[in-house]
Amino acid sequence: MLSLEEAQSRAQDLVTAARRAGADAADAIYACNASTNVSVRLGALEDVERSEGEEIGLRVFIGSRSASISASDMNPATLATLVDRCIAMAGQAPEDPYAGLAPEDRLLKGALPELDLTDPFEPEPADLRARALLAEEAARAVPGVTNSEGGGAATGRSQMALATSHGFAGAYAGTSHSTWASVLAGTGADMQRDHASHSVRHIADLDEADAVGTRAGERAVARLNPVKVGSGVMPLIFDPRIGSSLMGHLIGGMVGPAIARRSSFLLESLGEALFDSAITIIDDPLRPRGLRSRPFDGEGLPVERRALIDRGVLTGWLMDSASARQLGLEPTGHASRGGSGAPGAGVTNVHMEPGTLSPGELMADVKRGLYITELIGMGVNGVTGDYSRGAAGFLIENGELGQPVSEITIASNLKDMFRALVPADDLTFRYGMNVPTIRVDGMTVAGG
Repeated sequence: MLSLEEAQSRAQDLVTAARRAGADAADAIYACNASTNVSVRLGALEDVERSEGEEIGLRVFIGSRSASISASDMNPATLATLVDRCIAMAGQAPEDPYAGLAPEDRLLKGALPELDLTDPFEPEPADLRARALLAEEAARAVPGVTNSEGGGAATGRSQMALATSHGFAGAYAGTSHSTWASVLAGTGADMQRDHASHSVRHIADLDEADAVGTRAGERAVARLNPVKVGSGVMPLIFDPRIGSSLMGHLIGGMVGPAIARRSSFLLESLGEALFDSAITIIDDPLRPRGLRSRPFDGEGLPVERRALIDRGVLTGWLMDSASARQLGLEPTGHASRGGSGAPGAGVTNVHMEPGTLSPGELMADVKRGLYITELIGMGVNGVTGDYSRGAAGFLIENGELGQPVSEITIASNLKDMFRALVPADDLTFRYGMNVPTIRVDGMTVAGG
């Protein structure tokens, strides 16, 4: 794996070559990933996988025409061919008045913020195997667990470098450590499956492997003997594991490209109160050790902590430079991109700030409702906001969790769900997108 300095230099060299070949402007992105994954099943080693890969992407502009291309072969002759092909492609591309590099006066200047994303410790495969075995063993030890899909542990490192022809060059790296387990409970047609996992930047922050395994086993056993539930309108409470998906739908409606295409259910909602005034949702790319933290965006712009929803109100769109130009606005530092293609827009570490009620208090007045722990399918219309998904979870009766339920469909409209949403006080930071337990009243449930 290249050093950060070498990665940045490689991207800069490709940009320089493109400019010499006739490009009016260019940018290049270099990405490298290396990971080791060990999996076990039923106490025996099942797989040891080591993967390494690198890719470099070039985007060139000739007037208002642009093209992009990528390669995984870093041979100088290959990269020279890459430049020539990209220039030729751009010459044949349609004109796009909105395409271009980010505004030069908005580029990140000076030193990159220090985010503590890299852990110097790299576990050996034997360490990963021991952790995987411990996680699966703990899961299988839970009474009621009858089979296993396995346990696993992994470690990895990624690096990214970006260079532009108008003055930006930067690179950063990140590490990852993870543990998982997936098991089955029950027998025959009554078997139920569930899992647990944990991923972090630094191994010191990783849950103990037996705790991960125990969670997986307990979750699977809790789902045994599900009952049918009658159809009706009732309050639903979403477990933090899956409640974050609602924030994903919100963000999908906020990205600049969707707004520019007029294909978002939030199109007329800028500045409106979408949620109760107690709700604030934050995007924080600068969180130390955050799973999605980054010191700059996909176009070299600075990033900052920002309220996407401020006391219930939608504050603005998430924009890369192209969608910002199309809308007559400014880019917001939310550009994201892969090795090829134009940048899109996205978020980093997102969380909903906690409420004041405990999860128990949140459901205390629910006479009959559902606690949702799994969502199935993708029946969400990003243009209208109509929401319909398969689900599983537990009955709530008289404020208490009851029997497991499965084979149900829950439905509403996202805007109605946002207005009715109430968060609990149990926010923890475990994923790239984090929410506390959340309650949404007035959803339609169709039972099996």
